[in-house]
Amino acid sequence: MATIEKSSKRTANRKLRRQQLIAAAVKCIARKGIGSTTTGDVASEAGLSQGIINLHFESKDNLLSEALRHLSDEYRTQFDRVLKISGPAAADKLRALMKLDLSPAICDRRKIAVWFAFWGEVKWRPAYRSICEESDEYYDAVTERLCDELVADGRYQEVTGAGVATVLTSMTNGLWLSCLVSPKLFNRRKAMDSIDEYLRCVFPKHFPAVRR
Repeated sequence: MATIEKSSKRTANRKLRRQQLIAAAVKCIARKGIGSTTTGDVASEAGLSQGIINLHFESKDNLLSEALRHLSDEYRTQFDRVLKISGPAAADKLRALMKLDLSPAICDRRKIAVWFAFWGEVKWRPAYRSICEESDEYYDAVTERLCDELVADGRYQEVTGAGVATVLTSMTNGLWLSCLVSPKLFNRRKAMDSIDEYLRCVFPKHFPAVRR
């Protein structure tokens, strides 16, 4: 029994150390970028020895890949939660997902800085590209499916679900960039208003005009 307890404790401690290092890596990347972040920076931020990084991740590249995976999994969890609790109509779910993308939990300058840092490296880092492509394919498929449902239900002739989904993704990415580079000018409510305006234009039967 004592051996099992010790083993469980070691496993818990190992998981805790990994989480500490991943969180520290995210903070360092947000502050310094990927290229300027060193294992020493991460260890110092985590309050741990630099050797611990090699013990848990073997290399800086592995640590950074896990940091990206952590962010991706974190977003996926919130995305799936919103998808589950919103609705049941496709219009409700679509708007809820757009609202999630502009929520403080997601549209946060520190997190956005890290996302853009990784996106800037995907051309040269297959591991980063694989993680980003996997998540993008999932979110794009869900968004396109919801848009397809609206197109079919409203019998819209001038738009396609794929086209609308692409524009919505481009809009949220652009608004994230605006939040990152122009935080004083960025307004969360106005950003959501712009998405609502687009949705009313393409799906007027599902997103009626707001009476002033």
